[in-house]
Amino acid sequence: MSRWHAPLLALAVILSGLALRAGPLAVWGGRVWMAGLVLLGARVAWRTLRGMLRGQFAADLVATLAIIAALLLWQPLAGMVVILMQTGGEALDQYAARRASRAVAALEAEAPRQAHRRAGAGWEDIGAEAVRPGDLLLVRPGEMLPCDGTVEEGQSHLDVSRLTGEPLPALVERGSRVRSGSLNLESPFTYVSTAPAAESQYARIVQLVRSAEASKAPLQRVADRYAVLFTPLTLVVCALAWGASQDPLRALAVLVVATPCPLILAAPVALIGGINRAARAGVIVRHGEALERMSAATVVLLDKTGTITLGRPAVTAVRPCAPFTEGDLLALAASVEQGSGHLLARSVVEAAEARGLPLPPVEAVEERPGLGVHGRVRGRSVAIGSPLYLRSVAPEVALPDGTAPGLRAWVVVDGQVAGAVEFADRLRPEAPKLIAALRQLGFSRLILVTGDHAGHAEAVAREVGITEVHASLLPEDKVGVVAGLEAAGHRVLMLGDGTNDAPALSRASVGVALAAHGGGITAEAADAVVLADDPSRVADAIVISRRTLRVARQSIWAGLGLSSVAMGFAAFGLIPPTAGALLQELIDLAVILNALRASAD
Repeated sequence: MSRWHAPLLALAVILSGLALRAGPLAVWGGRVWMAGLVLLGARVAWRTLRGMLRGQFAADLVATLAIIAALLLWQPLAGMVVILMQTGGEALDQYAARRASRAVAALEAEAPRQAHRRAGAGWEDIGAEAVRPGDLLLVRPGEMLPCDGTVEEGQSHLDVSRLTGEPLPALVERGSRVRSGSLNLESPFTYVSTAPAAESQYARIVQLVRSAEASKAPLQRVADRYAVLFTPLTLVVCALAWGASQDPLRALAVLVVATPCPLILAAPVALIGGINRAARAGVIVRHGEALERMSAATVVLLDKTGTITLGRPAVTAVRPCAPFTEGDLLALAASVEQGSGHLLARSVVEAAEARGLPLPPVEAVEERPGLGVHGRVRGRSVAIGSPLYLRSVAPEVALPDGTAPGLRAWVVVDGQVAGAVEFADRLRPEAPKLIAALRQLGFSRLILVTGDHAGHAEAVAREVGITEVHASLLPEDKVGVVAGLEAAGHRVLMLGDGTNDAPALSRASVGVALAAHGGGITAEAADAVVLADDPSRVADAIVISRRTLRVARQSIWAGLGLSSVAMGFAAFGLIPPTAGALLQELIDLAVILNALRASAD
């Protein structure tokens, strides 16, 4: 049955009975109510009984007792009103409830399916699951590695961002260790598998997400937490009223006015309002439980690349050699890089354009993807790339040793070293604002977690004011950091943007993904998604979550206070059951109107 069928049917039964009682078939009005009370009340009572058998002390107990009492005492209208509010509150609760994550399915869909294995003098195509340790595999450009291994022959650059989150390609050559989930960017190479696909790095990421989702215990409903106190009080007042008056209708009146609809309605209405408010701020919160967990977070973990930094390398320095100037060097390098699609090439062109440098046309361009490019610019031979590449196109050139691959590109002009262009990821302009906002919200522990090396990670952390850093982490290491903090009693909010963050996002108390450019698997694994390319929106979402829970608690206490006063009047016989049901409706309306404040700007 759809979540809205029961409350709509209850409303239809109430209206039908009222219509019949206003006409010549008045006797049938009560019968319609009684039939609805039996059919719909049995469903509520059965669900409450099942919960009690599982040891769940829920807010539904008082409502169930009121329905049963209304049935036994032939007070069908009072019972139907209770059913309407009970089922309506449940429908709202389900609407705000957790949605199942599709992260595991998305990860599995992207997993490599095929491998090319040596067979005699050629290669055979096999399923990735058929690879065994010791198999010699071929990886062509554009293909994902199906399993872990060691490079046997060839050289290439791999996109390892799924594993480490770092945007710069990793150079691999004979003897290099490679992991499944890496993407070959340029040249074919062979490698010897060291583990089957099911035990390789990518499979471990899938398993980490699956186990992380299973390990996150669901929160008890807000209504049930307050019911632990309110339900016993209601039963005591009910018993005293019955015992003192010997009038069962008084006991029913107490149950009806004490039916915890404020408990059932206040939290989901407020949470739905908070979710809508967060959406207007550019943060999609998947379910009410995520909003509640966000409000209770005590520690924030932040991924570095793509979260604190932009995740794209930019030109940070141009170091010319005489007689070249910075402008000369950058203009020549950018001219020859104009047609390249490499990440670093685009950064060089963007840097030249940002300085307003003219980029003359280039002729006779030849490129080795991921290594370098050379051509002729206004009659001059210009080459830019790694030392290995430049030695292949200009063997006579003497380049300094100790070059950091991928972080610096050397430029050779007419057989002479003209200088170097250096690259680094850039800090997001919003990052300092985010850190300052989190500090103002009372977070004393902000931790940077990254797959990058410690030196670079610590430099970024110092720049934004973070003092705790965990570097060189694989996905399982990030999960370990989250698990350790939660074992120590912390509630962790994790902010990340890459596939390598998905397991930690699933494992954290609440995972938030930056997904301005799609998000994919990361967005599926997270409890909340920031749509704007601005991590500082996370602080806004935390403010909204805290306000939402504050409004929900205010609404609950106000509703319970009014219900307690009404219980006193009902216990003294001043409120009959049907009038009590209608009075409870007014209390519910007041609670709902107050809870709706959570959606206000």
